Amino acid sequence: MTNAVQVPVPPDRQVGVRIVQSGSGRLRLEVSDAGEGKPEVRRPGEDETCGRGLLLVEALADHWGVRQRVGGIGKTVWAELSAASDASSSPEDASG
Repeated sequence: MTNAVQVPVPPDRQVGVRIVQSGSGRLRLEVSDAGEGKPEVRRPGEDETCGRGLLLVEALADHWGVRQRVGGIGKTVWAELSAASDASSSPEDASG
């Protein structure tokens, strides 16, 4: 999301965010912007303060990728992960 709001684009362009849970128990997150280029995972040094966003996405998501934005302007970065199997459980339940 941070990359999407920092992309240099005309001021009338908006960032789109979409979160959907499918019937198969998967959660899909999408962030769209009007910027050009394809984002890539970086491996920043321990002293660098930027460049970890997609590294975190790669580590946490089951699948992720980039596709051309509908309408041909910009791109959508998406990630899919397994949703919790029991939405009624609380964080205290997970800690034992």
